[in-house]
Amino acid sequence: MTHVYRFNELSVEKQYLAGGKGGTLAFLFQKGYSVPNGFVILPSAFQHDELQPEAWEQIKDCLAALRKDYGNASFAIRSSGLAEDSAAASFAGQFDTVLNLHLDDDIKEGINTVRQSRHSREVQSYSEVKGIDACHEMSIVVQIMVQAVISGVLFTVNPVTGNRHEISGNFVLGLGEDLVSGKVNPYTFTFDRTRSIQTVPKELKRYARQLQKFGERLEKELGCPQDIEWAIANKTLYVLQSRPITTLLGYNLTTGEWNDSATGNFLWSNVNFGEAIPEVMTPLTWTVQREIYESWALLPGYPSSGNIGGRIYLNLSIYASILHSFRRSKEDILRFFEGLLYTRLPEGVDIPVIKLTKRSILKALCNLVRMVYKQRQAQKTVSTFIKSNAQYCERMQAKIKASPTNEDLILLWQRELLPHLKNTVWFVMSGVTQFSNNVMRLRRELSELVGSDDADRLISGLSSSLSIEGDSELLESLGPVLGISKIAAGQMSRTEYLRRYGHRGPNEFELSVPRPAEDPNWFEDQLKQFYTSPIDVEDILRKRQLEFKITWNRFETQYPQKAKSKRDQIKNVAGKGRIREAVRSEYVRDRWLARGFALRAGELTGLGESVFFLTLDELLDVLSGNQRVLKFIPNRKLTYQKYCSLPAYPSVISGRFDPYEWNLKPNQRRDFFDANSCDVITNVKESTMNTIVGSPGSAGRIEGIVRCIKTITEGDQLQKGEILVTSQTDIAWTPLFPRACAIITDVGAPLSHAAVIARELGIPAVLGCGNAMFRLKTGDRVLVDGGRGFVSILGKSSTRASDRFDAHE
Repeated sequence: MTHVYRFNELSVEKQYLAGGKGGTLAFLFQKGYSVPNGFVILPSAFQHDELQPEAWEQIKDCLAALRKDYGNASFAIRSSGLAEDSAAASFAGQFDTVLNLHLDDDIKEGINTVRQSRHSREVQSYSEVKGIDACHEMSIVVQIMVQAVISGVLFTVNPVTGNRHEISGNFVLGLGEDLVSGKVNPYTFTFDRTRSIQTVPKELKRYARQLQKFGERLEKELGCPQDIEWAIANKTLYVLQSRPITTLLGYNLTTGEWNDSATGNFLWSNVNFGEAIPEVMTPLTWTVQREIYESWALLPGYPSSGNIGGRIYLNLSIYASILHSFRRSKEDILRFFEGLLYTRLPEGVDIPVIKLTKRSILKALCNLVRMVYKQRQAQKTVSTFIKSNAQYCERMQAKIKASPTNEDLILLWQRELLPHLKNTVWFVMSGVTQFSNNVMRLRRELSELVGSDDADRLISGLSSSLSIEGDSELLESLGPVLGISKIAAGQMSRTEYLRRYGHRGPNEFELSVPRPAEDPNWFEDQLKQFYTSPIDVEDILRKRQLEFKITWNRFETQYPQKAKSKRDQIKNVAGKGRIREAVRSEYVRDRWLARGFALRAGELTGLGESVFFLTLDELLDVLSGNQRVLKFIPNRKLTYQKYCSLPAYPSVISGRFDPYEWNLKPNQRRDFFDANSCDVITNVKESTMNTIVGSPGSAGRIEGIVRCIKTITEGDQLQKGEILVTSQTDIAWTPLFPRACAIITDVGAPLSHAAVIARELGIPAVLGCGNAMFRLKTGDRVLVDGGRGFVSILGKSSTRASDRFDAHE
């Protein structure tokens, strides 16, 4: 059995057995980097920490081969724990290192010393902090000792600020042990990626440009910011070690914690994403989402979306940085965000920007052109996609269930399912862009003519000018709520309902959540709620039609010369709105395919629903026979439960955000978090006022009693005529809307699902309040002004304030 591998012999399949350090060094050596030659001793070489005789013979053969190539060299013995220098933990300085060894006996003793260091008190304490099994398996690296004239450390991102355009480090003259041990004060330096000329200490000036390029190349090769140990000997720059900067990584492999706000100083928002994916995501859901959206990454090297504590956010700094590079003002950038998010950002928000090189700007512009082209191509075939996608999904579901082996399922995912999912996103992007641009422009024009309330009535009812007797032209999102009433009236069969709407349900983008078509009790629960509080949805829509006609007649009388053109614009916007909602419905149907793939993978591997706690790449690895990540699943389930226990995070986040720390401070603002400003830690002024401010969602003023609902499972508590208050909504909440006299949400925007459906049904709505669930409680009396985006608190419930706090925490 082979226990020892030279760097040039270690295969990709064996690299994980070599530990973080050994695997990386062997990989870089094989890629042609200047890595001091050596070999890796795998854990199988030891039995109860004793080096096996067979392994020692293999070690001596490797030593002899190195001496033949390099003469009477000295050797360094270093640890390579299987969790060391990984994305989860660096273990920097926790294990022993032995240097400058020549004789075989000394080398054997050095190997034993390094191996025994895995049992030290320091290692055990560090493991507990990182949540890693304290019983460490360890490989050991033996390398040619480099007699350095300069030794240093290089961080490819500023490790303190997270600034990605800064490469910083320090160095000493001679060997690096003095630097690591802190015996001497090192020289420090910083490279600015956006500048061609750098200011560095004179001792490093000769190698500065080479060192900067070296760091940038390693970061790109290894896929994340790197902490690099380097040395210069015989005028050659060597890499001695390269590991992820764990404090700047967005993901902990061991625990399943995800926090992309730690990867740099960025501005994040979930104003639109938060409604589409309102709950905490499992690892599989997030990584499938990330894989699909990879094709519309705008700025190379920076994620367009991120995962913060299990919730999805859009990286606004990318867009701000591109606009800033073209000398746009902050006001221009804020106006752009208002168009992108359909709502204004909080007053005083800091917008971190990335310093971009000319090359980065050019790449971003090329990506933008490509994205626009893709959307326009999708626009040409969107009707065909809407008509044919349901049948395609039926065929694929049958193929998934019939996949007999792991290999067949992998091929089906790679050749059919993933390409289809990636292609579908362009229909979604096209539909959203076409509708949003047209409706926002039309609303501005109509508001100037007749005011915002009448403008909203004219553009809000996307089905207002249509007959509701045949619902083929109705807004797709109204189908589920109207369908339940038709089933109750005997006008639609359950089979037909499931065929059309069985894929739509609560948290419908989360792959671990069953769809209504999978739940035999779903119909009974929906009908029970309907019979308990019957609502004539068709009557509501007829009244909405009448409101539209009255408003239109008023407009036609006032502006006869503009009537025809505006009528055409309204019809055009209505058509685009129906397309947007239809595309979204099919996009959700596609996610059901991804769920079907995951469930089949769970059947074939015996993991069941535990597959949802693997990333997409890990699931494919498990299907291929690599099961080493399965031991992390229990910890990831625990992390998922912890995330689910937290309230919804702020809809706008600037800088690094820790959801656990944020939740411990009850006076924190719930709508906005800025890590770099003390001015927004609390919001005393707002909490003492009797007004909650959000975005106008659906016009109308109404006074009523609040009903706070945290999840859709509490939906039966909403009584007819109450004001629904919740964090965010999705399609599953639609059946509740006709019961409510108004809607208030913490997350959402004027073109979000809640706004579109509320306007369609004529229900006043204020969205994106950020802290309504924190400030209101069931029983409060409020006045909702949907046209202005205000909620006035008229009277408080008699429930104790402490009860209110407990209910929302």
